[in-house]
Amino acid sequence: MLKADSPNPPYARLLGRQPRAHKRRWPRILLWCVIGLVLAALIAIVIGVLWLRAAEKAALPVLDGDLHVSGLSAPVTVRRDAHGVPHIEAATQDDLFMAQGYVTAQDRLWQMDASRRNANGELAEVLGSSLLLHDKAQRVFQFRLVARRVYANLSPADRARLDAYARGVNLFIDQHADTLPAEFKLLHYRPQPWTGADSLSIGMMMVQMLDSHWDVKLTRELIAADLHNPKLESDLYPVGSWRDHPPTGTVVDWSQPHPAPAASPDSDDDDDRSQAGLSTTSEDLRELRAAIGRPTCDGCIPGSNNWVVAGVHTASGKPLLSNDTHLPLTEPNIWFMADLSAPGFHAAGVTLPGVPFVIAGHNQHIAWGFTALYADVQDLYLEKLDGKGNYQAPDGSFKSLIVDPEVIHVRGSKDVQLDVQSTENGPLLMPLWTKQTRPMTLKWTLYDPNLNALPLYEMNRASNWTEFSVALASWCWPTQNVVYSDDQGHIAYHAVGRIPMRPAGLQGVPIQDATHEWKGYIPFESMPNAFDPPSGFLATANSRVTTDSSPYKLSLEWADPYRVQRIYKALQGRELLTPKDMLAVQTDIYSEVDQQIGHRLAYAIDHTPGSDDRLRKAADLMRSWDGRLTTDSAAASIVVKARYAFWPLILEPKLGKDAKEYSWSESNFAEEEIIMHGNTDWLPPTYKNWDALLTAAVRKGMEDGKAPGDVTFWRYGSWHVVDIEHPLANFLPLISRIAGTGAQPLSGDTTTVKQVGRDFGPSQRFTMDWSNIDGSTEDIVLGESGDPYSPYFRDQWADYYGGTTFALPFTAPAVAAQTRHTLRLLP
Repeated sequence: MLKADSPNPPYARLLGRQPRAHKRRWPRILLWCVIGLVLAALIAIVIGVLWLRAAEKAALPVLDGDLHVSGLSAPVTVRRDAHGVPHIEAATQDDLFMAQGYVTAQDRLWQMDASRRNANGELAEVLGSSLLLHDKAQRVFQFRLVARRVYANLSPADRARLDAYARGVNLFIDQHADTLPAEFKLLHYRPQPWTGADSLSIGMMMVQMLDSHWDVKLTRELIAADLHNPKLESDLYPVGSWRDHPPTGTVVDWSQPHPAPAASPDSDDDDDRSQAGLSTTSEDLRELRAAIGRPTCDGCIPGSNNWVVAGVHTASGKPLLSNDTHLPLTEPNIWFMADLSAPGFHAAGVTLPGVPFVIAGHNQHIAWGFTALYADVQDLYLEKLDGKGNYQAPDGSFKSLIVDPEVIHVRGSKDVQLDVQSTENGPLLMPLWTKQTRPMTLKWTLYDPNLNALPLYEMNRASNWTEFSVALASWCWPTQNVVYSDDQGHIAYHAVGRIPMRPAGLQGVPIQDATHEWKGYIPFESMPNAFDPPSGFLATANSRVTTDSSPYKLSLEWADPYRVQRIYKALQGRELLTPKDMLAVQTDIYSEVDQQIGHRLAYAIDHTPGSDDRLRKAADLMRSWDGRLTTDSAAASIVVKARYAFWPLILEPKLGKDAKEYSWSESNFAEEEIIMHGNTDWLPPTYKNWDALLTAAVRKGMEDGKAPGDVTFWRYGSWHVVDIEHPLANFLPLISRIAGTGAQPLSGDTTTVKQVGRDFGPSQRFTMDWSNIDGSTEDIVLGESGDPYSPYFRDQWADYYGGTTFALPFTAPAVAAQTRHTLRLLP
C-alpha cells in the first residue's frame, strides 16, 4: 500500500496533477519537436537548393557543336565572345531572324514569356490574384489588342521577319520541353507558342514605360484643387528651365542665370475644375501605379543620356557617339547584346528579348542612340454617359460604347470577366477604380488605327543620314530623341514619334470640354532636329528640346535639366576627346544642384539661433563639399536626406495627406527654385523664416536617416544602395538568395549624369568610335544569360558597377579573335 506522502499517489491524475517524471519529459519532448522541425526545414531548403541548381544547370544552353533546327535554308554560325555575346552569321535574312529568336530563347526564354504576360495582362494566370489589378489595367490599356492590330497592318515583308523570329523561339521551346528554365518548373506551367504579335506586345511594354504620363495629370488635378493658387501650382510644375540646352547645336553661356520659362498654359484653369471624385482619386491611383510598376523613387523616371561629338573635337578626327538608357534594373537585364549578320544586313548593339533586330547600336556605316523625348501623347477626357451603353460624342450626339470582352485567368481562383468599354477617345478607366466614379477615358496615339509602322529593320540597314531619316519619319511610338553619327563624319539629331497637334493647347489635367480635340500630328520635318551643327556637339537627357522659336509645343512635363547641362559643361570646348572621356561622363557623379543647395543649407544653419554642435558640424561638411556623391561622402548623406525631408515640410501644411501624391519629372528643379528664391508663400507659419525651415529640414533628414551621433561618419553608401532582384523574389525568396545582387553601396543620385536609384539606373552603356569600329564599347548591367549557373549570368557586373567597360567586336577578324564558343545550327 502506498503512503499518503508517496511522490505519485493514485489520485494524482484525478486531481489534475501529473507525475513529476512526466512533467520533466515535456520540455524535452518540445525541444526535440522544435529541433525536428528546424532540421526538416533545413533539409527542405537543401533539397530545394539542390533541385533548383539541377534544374538551372539542365537548362543551360548548348554553346558548341551542331544542332539541327528545322526550317533553316542553310547552316547558321553562332559565335560567342568572351562575354557570351552571340555573333550570328546566316546565309539569308530569314535564317538570321529565325536564329536570333532561337539564340535569344536559349538565354532569356522565361524573361521573354514574363514580358509577354506583363504586356498582355496574363500574369495572374501563373502568379495568382495579387496580379489581378495589374492584368485588368493591361487589358483596359489594350496592349494586346494594339499589338494584334499593328501586326495585321504591317507589310507582308515585316510580318515575315517577325514570323521568322517566332519560328526560332518555338523551335527552341519544342526541342527543350524537358529542360525549360527553372522558373517554368517552379510555377508549373509551359510557355505558349510565340507569335509575331507577341514581339509587338513586348514593344508595347516599352511604349508604356516611356510614354505614360496620364497618371501625373490626375495627381496634378488633385494637387491643384488643394492649392487653389495658380502661382504655387506653377512653382510645383515648371515647364523647362533656364538650365536647359535644347539640341540645336548652339553654344550656351551659363555664366548668367536665365529667366524661368512662362508658366504652363493650363496653370490658371483650376477655378472651374470639378471637385467630384477628387478626394478618392489618390487612393485608387496609388494602388494602380503600384500594380503596373510605375517608378516609386523620386527622380527615378525612365529616360537616358545620349550625345554625339564631331571629329573636329576628337583625338581621332572621327565622330564619337555615346548612349546610356536609364530604365528599371532587372534580373536578367532588360537588354540582350547581339551581333546580327546576313547578306544585306549587319548590325550590332542591344536587342530587346522577344523582338527581332537591334534596338540601339550601329552597323557598318551608321550609329544611333535613344533617349525618351517626354512628348505629351496622352489626354484624359471626362465623358458623358447616358447609363444605357452610350456616350456623348464631341458633336453632341450619343453613340454606342465599343465593348471588348476580356477573360482573365487567375491561378487558384475563378476566371474574371472584364468588359473593356471605349469611346472614340479611348478606353474607359472605370474598371481600374474602386472609389473614383467619374467616367474618364484615356486618349493615346497608340490607339490610332492608322499608326502601325515599326521601322527598326530600315534603321538597322540604313547607310547614311538620308536613308536613316526616311526610316525615322515613319516612327510612331514611343517618342524619342535620336542622335546619329556615321563613317563619313556626319552627326545629327532628330526628335521622333507621332505627337498630336492641339490647337487649343496642351492640358496638364483631365479635359472636360469638346474644344481640346486633336487635329492631326506634328510633321516630321517640324520636329526638333539638327545636322552637322557648327558647334560639332549635340546632347539630350530628357529635358526640354524645344526653344521659344519652335513651331510646336511638345510637352508640359520635361525631365530635370541637370544631366544635359553637366554633359555640355563636361565636354563643350574640349578637344582631342577619346572614348575614355565619354565613359568618364557616363559615370559622372557630380551634382551642381546638390552642391548649391548644400551651401544654402549650411548658410541657413549658420544664421539660425540655437543650432547645436551636430548641425554646425553638418554645415561645415556641406560648405566644404565638392558636390560629388561618392559612397564615402557624409555631406552627400546630409544634403540628399535634407532634400527628402524638405518636401513634406512645405507640402503637408497645404496639401495634407495628398502631399505624397506630388510627382513631376522636373521636381528637382522645382525644389531648387523654391529653396533658392525663398518664396514666403511656401513658408509654413510655424517657421520664423527660411533659414529656420531649412535648418529643420537638415535636422529632420538626419533623424529620418538615422544618422550617427558624429555625422562625419554618415557614409552615403551605407544607405544609398543598388539592389537588383529577380522578378520572382517576392513570390519565391529562394530565387532571390541565388540570383540577387544584394544591397551594394551606390554613388550618384537622380540629378547626376549617372542617374541612379535602388533598382534604377543606366541599363547599358555604349560608345561608338568610328576610328576603330571594333574598339567601340557596349556593356549591360549583369550579363547575357538569365540562368544563375551560366558563366555569363553576372560576368558584366564588375565592369558595370566599377564604371569600366569593354569592346564589342564587329568585323569578322575581331569576332574570330574573341570567339570562345562556336555553335552551328543546321537545317
